[in-house]
Amino acid sequence: MPAASARHLLRDVPRARPQTPRGTRVAPHRCVPRLGAHPILAARAQREVGFLWRGASLRGYEGEPLSSALWASGVRVLGHHPKDGAPQSLFCANGQCAQCLVVVDGQPRKACVTRLREGLRVEPVEGLPVLPPAPVRPEHARVEHTRTDVLIVGGGPAGLAAAIELGARGVETLLVDDKPALGGKLLLQTHRFFGSFNAVHAGTRGFDIAARLEREVRSCSSVTIWNASPVVGASSDGRVGVLRGGEDAERYVLVAPKILVVATGARERFLAFPGNTLPGVMGAGAFQTLMNRDRVVPGARVLVVGGGNVGLIVAYQALQAGIEVPLLIEAAAECGGYAVHEDKLARQGVEVSTAHTILGAHGGESVEGATVARIGSDGRVVTGSERHVACDAVLLAVGLEPENALYAKARELGFEVLVAGDAAEIAEASAALFAGRLRAHDAARSLGRERGDAPEAWQYGFEVHRSRPGPRGAERAAASEGIVPVVHCVQEIPCDPCASVCPRGGLVVDPDDIRHLPRFLGERVDKPCVGCEKCVTICPGQALTLVDYRSDRENPTVIVPFEMPRDELAPGSRVAALDIDGNVLGMLEVVRVRDAIVADHTLAVRVRAPRDIAQRIAGIRLPSSPAEPSPDRFDVGPAPEAIVCRCERVSAEELRSRVRGGQTDVHVLKVLTRIGMGACGARTCWPLVRRILEEEGVPDSAVFEPRRRPPLFEVSLGALADARDGERDGS
Repeated sequence: MPAASARHLLRDVPRARPQTPRGTRVAPHRCVPRLGAHPILAARAQREVGFLWRGASLRGYEGEPLSSALWASGVRVLGHHPKDGAPQSLFCANGQCAQCLVVVDGQPRKACVTRLREGLRVEPVEGLPVLPPAPVRPEHARVEHTRTDVLIVGGGPAGLAAAIELGARGVETLLVDDKPALGGKLLLQTHRFFGSFNAVHAGTRGFDIAARLEREVRSCSSVTIWNASPVVGASSDGRVGVLRGGEDAERYVLVAPKILVVATGARERFLAFPGNTLPGVMGAGAFQTLMNRDRVVPGARVLVVGGGNVGLIVAYQALQAGIEVPLLIEAAAECGGYAVHEDKLARQGVEVSTAHTILGAHGGESVEGATVARIGSDGRVVTGSERHVACDAVLLAVGLEPENALYAKARELGFEVLVAGDAAEIAEASAALFAGRLRAHDAARSLGRERGDAPEAWQYGFEVHRSRPGPRGAERAAASEGIVPVVHCVQEIPCDPCASVCPRGGLVVDPDDIRHLPRFLGERVDKPCVGCEKCVTICPGQALTLVDYRSDRENPTVIVPFEMPRDELAPGSRVAALDIDGNVLGMLEVVRVRDAIVADHTLAVRVRAPRDIAQRIAGIRLPSSPAEPSPDRFDVGPAPEAIVCRCERVSAEELRSRVRGGQTDVHVLKVLTRIGMGACGARTCWPLVRRILEEEGVPDSAVFEPRRRPPLFEVSLGALADARDGERDGS
């Protein structure tokens, strides 16, 4: 049965956790603000501090982003836009927009990059901000200058891989990143990664890969690391401006590299629909940042928009955090992400509706619901297919755009510049690791530290790991004797951890092309399975089980992986056994629950099953009291405008009206509407502007990219001039 058509069959089996009844209006302040016990994330000790919001005392954790402390305290609205009074809130949580702008101790600050400390006085920005008077006359220090052989901008997988390779060659390298911790988006990833076990740490969780890469790069004596140091821009004299140490330090340094490597990653695409700027509508990265990094619950019930790997993965991570995911929609006819990710959602009862779009988000000061509808074969919304979904968050996972403004400017100015990772091409993090190595080799060769081409294995690995998944196939039966692995992965993707950890070598993946599906050849080559369970627990797609016929051929035991909340899971408890599509095969008794040594928080759960369904069991789900079914009800109210430019509050309707009136030049539109003139530097709105121009018949040859001027992000003039506050610095 196709996965999409099987979702509705899950209603007879309750979800793994008690859920908010459908039709209930979900209030953000009633949600559990912080994550409690988590199946993957370990508890951590944090020091609580107090701060003021609009004069009221709140509590948060020292060093966490101010935006997370506010969200955990039930504060979603951080201010109102001066143009139309629209509520402003967290959107990217990455410092790339200014939707979370607040006033901290009298100074304008982005809440998502401002670290909480005891006694902060925080106020919303209401209307036009008023610049505070300078408390003292600043002193101007001499701007610092430095040189390096290679400057790497970006501490994500591509930048770290490049730094490690250059460090191994003893090349003088400076690695700068705008975040306080290295790892980029790896730090937000709680799932195991796909790819090559030996080459890119596949089978390891993202945040653990980040820690491993950071240890490697910090062991390189020729590599210097500047954390919390955003790059402001590049200049025609061959220098790159870096705000070393972040806002608090404000030490402006001009770096002159021989070679510049840009590994700045990607930014999330925005989507134009009515209500798209309501608090609670956020990108997948912001959702993960709150949930997985800062342990703050983004919402109680979330609608996910986008069926690529990002949307599918974050939806599953939301379930692990105890958040209800009633629906995931995808505009295309099928999800673009890996089938194993979609199958995991099916087994947790999430409805995945392809050929669907969001028509609007509804609510007053924050999201209370959304309306979705089916898309016909002509690309238009099917009248009468509208459906209302009660939710307090809308997660947008509608694709990524390369964050390549620095690369483009450096090329324009004549730098010797290389680009790696998502800044060059959107792909998996495993591909970014190979890309970083390749660009490091190019840099070393240009400096005379390498001869010849990079290893062929690197280029081949890059091509394999950036490849698209193959078509969906069918499961294959295994032998019905002894103990055998059953592969529930039915799509060719680059992945080999299961075969790499098999101690007998009986489970194999083609070493020349790890996109081929794993096969069990143990009995043929006299390497029978010993039931160690390593393949079950390391599989990134949770798509491998073991069936043990040795003690009872008619009622064998089945070992399945489990990574959901597990309070009710114990020997003797009953669970729903599910096939690959989430169909219920029966209620079975748990025989044993074991955390294997190599499992890393993945449980190996053994259930006893009848012979006829044993090999069809792909997963389990815990029972709980089902919510009473009822229609989603909430006050839809009048539909607000669909906003294209969040910073300047330019609507899609206004932009289309201008274009239809003959104003098709981007620069003219910029003057008339201020579109693209906001704090994000057109990062968010430009793809939407381009799409509207295309839809309105403006030829591509007549559409010119907006001119990107430094600084690449907002920075105080005092920082650029290296103005030191004598009173603050104690001078």
